[in-house]
Amino acid sequence: MTIAPSQSAGSEAWSDTRLLYALEEVVETEIDRHIRAAKEWMPHEYVPWSQGRDFDGVMGGEAWAPEQSKVTEIGRISLVVNLLTEDNLPSYHHEIATLFGRDGAWGTWVHRWTAEEGRHAIVMRDYLLTTRAVDPVELERLRMHHMSEGFESDNAHSMLHSVAYVAFQELATRISHRNTGRESGDPLCERMLARIATDENLHMVFYRNLLAAALQLAPDQTMQAIRDVVVGFRMPGHGMPGFERSAARIAIGGIYNLRIHHDDVLQPVLRHLKVLETQGLGPEGLKAQEELGFFMGELDSQARKFEERRDALLARRAARV
Repeated sequence: MTIAPSQSAGSEAWSDTRLLYALEEVVETEIDRHIRAAKEWMPHEYVPWSQGRDFDGVMGGEAWAPEQSKVTEIGRISLVVNLLTEDNLPSYHHEIATLFGRDGAWGTWVHRWTAEEGRHAIVMRDYLLTTRAVDPVELERLRMHHMSEGFESDNAHSMLHSVAYVAFQELATRISHRNTGRESGDPLCERMLARIATDENLHMVFYRNLLAAALQLAPDQTMQAIRDVVVGFRMPGHGMPGFERSAARIAIGGIYNLRIHHDDVLQPVLRHLKVLETQGLGPEGLKAQEELGFFMGELDSQARKFEERRDALLARRAARV
């Protein structure tokens, strides 16, 4: 793998077009690695079809009721959020295809990633409906509302910002799926989400390695992009109906919260890339690095405060019971 020499501090910034061209060989290498590591799997094999039966409506079956679900309440909330996020794949594909292009190695990755992500929505919906884990009418109405609103990434203005974002976001999604499975109360659900999480981890490695190459190629710009993404990070499902309330319950339930975000998502990527130890930065890169370090310290403090409030809340709930 060869990478063009990085530009010196104070020189003209790298354009998206130049960066896409300069990183093409890295993308080729990462696609080859990804294909070797990825294991083919079939969504239908993770769905207990024998548990399925007709719903009410045109089939004249049985209406859904909460007691039919084997999944815990917090598991249902998180599963719906996770599935609605996966459902917006057409919008995500449009975003990255527009930014990265449909030709060459970049295009190959865009289509491969989209195909793999498509499995996730397929298997999750089949599992949820077959096992009657969630209300199918509410689920479909939420899907229609969420997808009808469309999606616009916070980072669509910049190729570097987009790469930095997905390096963290794919890991965040992996953690959310794994923790949802553990909290679901259903071993079949946990096995399915663990399979999805394995894909998300491979996607994270692809983008993380690409971000590492960008950090070598354009250190100041990449450092600024990492700072911006970390400070302003939002999950892609933030625009779905009732997201804030669902996110709060998911946080209290231990599936995804500030502590997990700091310890299990941001820190591992930053440590792997040695972001806060990167040398040879120009003034803007150094400023971004310092601001990033300060933010991480503040986020750790916020996470401790959240844990204290959560523990107090759970103690009060336990006392009432």
